[in-house]
Amino acid sequence: MTEQPIKVMVVDDHPMWRDAVARDLAEAGFDVVATAGDGDQAVRRARATTPDVLVLDLNLPGKPGVQVCKELVGAGEEPRPRVLVLSASGEHADVLEAVKSGATGYLLKSASTGELLDAVRRTAAGDPVFTPGLAGLVLGEYRRLAAEPAPARGTAEPDAPRLTDRETEVLRLVAKGLSYKQIAERLVISHRTVQNHVQNTLGKLQLHNRVELVRYAIERGLDDA
Repeated sequence: MTEQPIKVMVVDDHPMWRDAVARDLAEAGFDVVATAGDGDQAVRRARATTPDVLVLDLNLPGKPGVQVCKELVGAGEEPRPRVLVLSASGEHADVLEAVKSGATGYLLKSASTGELLDAVRRTAAGDPVFTPGLAGLVLGEYRRLAAEPAPARGTAEPDAPRLTDRETEVLRLVAKGLSYKQIAERLVISHRTVQNHVQNTLGKLQLHNRVELVRYAIERGLDDA
């Protein structure tokens, strides 16, 4: 059985850039299901076409990219696309805001076509993808967030969900910043099995994405274990 091509949507307010990215993706075998030039259009079309990956610029008319990301990834609706931000800005504040709003990765527009294609594939697989130099920034922010007092949840957590030994092991490696591929190689299991463990852990902990998962792990010191 042949695998279905990865469904991608491209969101950018510059028509020439948007068309060029969409063309490169289509020529590489991705299924470009939609494009959009502003934030409101992006949300509507993404809900209509359910792409696997949203290649998203942050600087959009109407509704900024981070708001698009929050509405599509953080609203609890299924299916959620994975978001790869493709931006001209390498400003740390922009990167961190995008990640906090649910983006899986962040690539600068100075990236080559090959780097973009690889980033889209890895984003579809659930791996965090960052332009070199930004990954350390994001991990540092996770640590800073984890050092802050967590918001009160009304009660303590006497009945914290029990994770299996393997789920805890995968969670520890996620907190250290390893990709799913690296975790699979480290534990000698398949990439799919790693994804399943992460999904099970998200469900047990009632978390929504990798950002929340890493924060949970660092709060409990798993990244130092």
